[in-house]
Amino acid sequence: MTSDRFHDTVLTVDYASPTAARRVARAIEPEIGDIDDDRSSVSLRRESNTVELHVTASDVVALRASLNTWLSLVQTAEAAGKLA
Repeated sequence: MTSDRFHDTVLTVDYASPTAARRVARAIEPEIGDIDDDRSSVSLRRESNTVELHVTASDVVALRASLNTWLSLVQTAEAAGKLA
């Protein structure tokens, strides 16, 4: 990102087990480098049964768009895990 100003938020999702958290983190992790652009970026951290996404953007529109994308990816990973 080229801007000196930024907006950020942290999404924290707790799961019933470390296995469930690991499954979701592994499912969305490959998207991190592919979805980042010059207006937004994300980092992922998993500890025990918690998945944390730190989303940073150069403006609020980019932040909202990035949050929508990552929330959809998490929801899809959760749904796929229930089918497995």
